[in-house]
Amino acid sequence: MLLLTAAIWGFAFAAQRAGMDHVGPFLFNGIRFALGGLALLPFVIAARTRKADRGEDRPSRPPRWHYLILGAVLFGGASLQQVGIVYTTAGKAGFITGLYVVLVPILGLRVQRRPSRETWAGAGLAVAGLFLLSVREDLSMQGGDLLILACAFFWAAHILLVDRMARLRPWAALAAAQFAICAVASLVVALCFEEISTPSISAAWVPLVYAGILSVGVGYSLQIVAQRRAAPAPAAIIMSLEAVFAALGGWLLLGEVLDGRELAGCGLMLGGMAVSQIRLRRPR
Repeated sequence: MLLLTAAIWGFAFAAQRAGMDHVGPFLFNGIRFALGGLALLPFVIAARTRKADRGEDRPSRPPRWHYLILGAVLFGGASLQQVGIVYTTAGKAGFITGLYVVLVPILGLRVQRRPSRETWAGAGLAVAGLFLLSVREDLSMQGGDLLILACAFFWAAHILLVDRMARLRPWAALAAAQFAICAVASLVVALCFEEISTPSISAAWVPLVYAGILSVGVGYSLQIVAQRRAAPAPAAIIMSLEAVFAALGGWLLLGEVLDGRELAGCGLMLGGMAVSQIRLRRPR
């Protein structure tokens, strides 16, 4: 499921780039997260109906403000990525965003999630692969690069938060709540700072539908369901394969060809995914 999530997110890079030709970044995010939330409404209603039929009336967990935190972190990560990608190259953005694969085990030390040595080795291979796959220029930090770097911290925090909350709440309710919060916050910013017109939205409907229904509605929901059984650090390594699928999407949709360096990067990332799942010693 995490591998499918990475594939959906990877191909969404093309949709996000295409949508920016017609609408602003916050309007794009607001509409796509609203579409993702609407796609989950049938699942939320069905879950509540089953709960009512069983006569369950237990207090909700986690508290409502936990939803606000998760939605705010999602809004921060999505906004920084969408704005930052306008001011930097796609290769540098892909590499810097992928740094969450290292940040997750590091930040996880703060919440008593001690990663194994195999996880650290897998993270190192994955970062090396991201470098070969994405970086083509010097690593000088521009304004867009700094925004993408901040975005990587938000994605790492989001993975750790989902790890803690996914076991406490139904997946549909948790996903729909964070989508709604992110959509409302994005649309408020768009109304204040961006130009909004019906023709521009109509021109971007194909990228919006893919990014909304698949990338948000399906991708983030799969992440929540899968992280009920996957530790956050290996999950981050698997999801970082979105960079590989972004390159494959460019080959399939745009006629781009992977050279030897990029293929080597894909191989290292696949190796990192495999190493992170290996346990060299039996637990006592």
